[in-house]
Amino acid sequence: MMKGKNEANLKSKKRICSGKLGRFLKEQRGRLYIVRRCVVMLLCWHD
Repeated sequence: MMKGKNEANLKSKKRICSGKLGRFLKEQRGRLYIVRRCVVMLLCWHD
């Protein structure tokens, strides 16, 4: 009986961890997009 409970607990921890990782990756993708847009604007900017 304890084995089943431990497995369920482990799965929920993995889900929480993967959720944090997904959020982190999404945030990094957003930052990369902003930086890329800024670089393109700086390169294409003319007086």
